[in-house]
Amino acid sequence: MKAEPVPEIEGAYLFTPTPFADERGFFSRTFDSEVVASVGIDPGGFAQDSISRSRKGVVRGMHLRGGRGEAKLVRCSSGAIFDVIVDLRPDSPTFRTVKGFELTGETQVSLYIPAGCAHGFQALTDPADISYRIDRPHDPAEDIAISYADPELAIPWPLPISAVSERDAHAPPLAAALTTTR
Repeated sequence: MKAEPVPEIEGAYLFTPTPFADERGFFSRTFDSEVVASVGIDPGGFAQDSISRSRKGVVRGMHLRGGRGEAKLVRCSSGAIFDVIVDLRPDSPTFRTVKGFELTGETQVSLYIPAGCAHGFQALTDPADISYRIDRPHDPAEDIAISYADPELAIPWPLPISAVSERDAHAPPLAAALTTTR
């Protein structure tokens, strides 16, 4: 497994596994604490694992946490997604940068999203399963949503959007969210 920094988002990393494939299929290590630690992330700092399944075209996001934020390690375990990070850390050199990635079950690449960054994705396949490793227990009182369609973000969702949650449909634009996170 190798770790590569994401130059557009300070503190974000892609973790690319080295799968072993043969006639049966493949085996891949999807988390390696030594590799994670080698880039300064505490592998023991993760508190919860979650999974979501989405149908093709579904957008989930953009979400982040208030308070001290929430770092996460996300991976598309089956199918494919277009994953997006928005850096909302005012002191970051990449503040307000938007960066998209295609994550697939075939590659099993994981994306580390630092605390203070908004995150969302669109399912490119039917279905798409996404695994999350999060650094602290979920507290709904700290949930913040930003409009996935905010013109300031100009996220280039690759497919027509087939569905979003009620919360995401009514999420405020980035400018309103920035006042909430400070």
